Amino acid sequence: MTMPEFVTASEAVACIKDGDFIGVNAFLTLVNPAELMTALGERFDMTGEPKNLTIFCEAGFGNWVEDSGCEHIITAGGVSSVVLSHYASMPGTAKMVMNNEIAGYNMLFGAMSHMVREAARGSEYYITKSGLNLFVDPKYGGSKLNEKATEDWVSDIVIDGERYLKYKTPKFDIALIKGSSCDRFGNITMEKESCVLDALSLAQATRRNGGKVIVQVERFSEKRRPWECIIPGALVDYIVLCPEQTPILGVPELRPTYSGDHFMSGDEITEFVLTHGAQKTDTIRSLITKRAVKELKPGMFVNIGIGIPEGVGVEAAKKNLLSKITLTVEDGAFGGMPASGKEFGSAVGAHCIINTAQMFDFYDGGGLDICFIGALEVDKEGNVNGHISPNKLAGIGGFANITQTAHKVVFCNTFTAGGLVVEEKYGKVKIVQEGRIKKFVDQVNAISFAAQNARKIGQEVMYVTERCVFRLDADGLVLTEVYNGIDMQKDILDLLDFEVKVDLKK
Repeated sequence: MTMPEFVTASEAVACIKDGDFIGVNAFLTLVNPAELMTALGERFDMTGEPKNLTIFCEAGFGNWVEDSGCEHIITAGGVSSVVLSHYASMPGTAKMVMNNEIAGYNMLFGAMSHMVREAARGSEYYITKSGLNLFVDPKYGGSKLNEKATEDWVSDIVIDGERYLKYKTPKFDIALIKGSSCDRFGNITMEKESCVLDALSLAQATRRNGGKVIVQVERFSEKRRPWECIIPGALVDYIVLCPEQTPILGVPELRPTYSGDHFMSGDEITEFVLTHGAQKTDTIRSLITKRAVKELKPGMFVNIGIGIPEGVGVEAAKKNLLSKITLTVEDGAFGGMPASGKEFGSAVGAHCIINTAQMFDFYDGGGLDICFIGALEVDKEGNVNGHISPNKLAGIGGFANITQTAHKVVFCNTFTAGGLVVEEKYGKVKIVQEGRIKKFVDQVNAISFAAQNARKIGQEVMYVTERCVFRLDADGLVLTEVYNGIDMQKDILDLLDFEVKVDLKK
């Protein structure tokens, strides 16, 4: 039996060579191998090596601030190409991609997760309908974000007369992974983490390609059961003990409600949500989420996105619905209540945490009854851009997988943005100051959600704003609700760049 070596972080990253393809197992600030990434950046600062690296990370691994230690290897110049689903937590990297300083690619979180799993089993491609007719589809530009991005990660293929997307699987030279503890044989556990992501698949794929697997852990421990081990020690090359690491990057204290060390009852979760969620409520959010939550029914499997949709959880708590639905998070949490901000990806009182590929199996298979998610732009056809604007790259993340197959999609977004001020008094809504930026446009800049896909599978789609509600029909948007106090002509129709059908509910 091969045994991993116990080394320092700097010793571990010394094996990384110029041009290596690195897989990072991280979900934003969760399970983030930050000490290894920081050591890699420090090595580059001191030696100018390694360079021309490619980094592949399903979600992203930043700390939401420019040039954090974990992305320093990129911003310092050691990386020539990045493949991510989510860029928002890595603003320095996003800026370099937008400025065409490094090659940048953006792909669906679910597709990237399944690409890693397929790489582990030796497949050259991952073939799926996920991403069809979206920005990642070669018909609409593909995964390339700039001129330096020349690699064709996604192509299309016809099978039995039907069109699919073919994602090329990655060939990893290095895997960087974070665990909680290990035993003398190097078996890795993740009991303090909020998610597992696809740690085992990444390790398997890397070893299959002849690469090196490097894992950082907090501590050495012999107290474990075989089924608690996520990665067998036989697949690990180097282990780095990092006693100062925390489960969530930038959050010094342990959150036992995230790891499951402290179980919370349904009543406790409801109280927690009402206490913490109320701080984020304002008139605009409240108008949107109070209308959106009416679509929730007991027994539903649900995904709630970040931003405005988070308020749906608060409204569900007020209606005592949280214990009657199953909330999910794309990185793997079933049950409980999703956390927000830098802790997004965790869930308070999760009932179960599975790996990410399994969660996307559930999503892609139509497991979600409903999702609540934000939107940057909506066009006359009902298409939605949820991941990129001319000056900002957020990345698609799990948006497309979640919205492409959920039975009902509820977009939660303002009608305009940039200075919008709204009042609600005595049950009437008043637009005090209109936003400068139109969110409902003739054509979106990029397609994150395709109305044609929704029509094909009979999805129910709603667009809930602070002043009105639209639904999707066979021809495009239909205005179905106007809130009390709103002037339909002045506050809605005159502000649209296109004509819309009006069919108000009685």
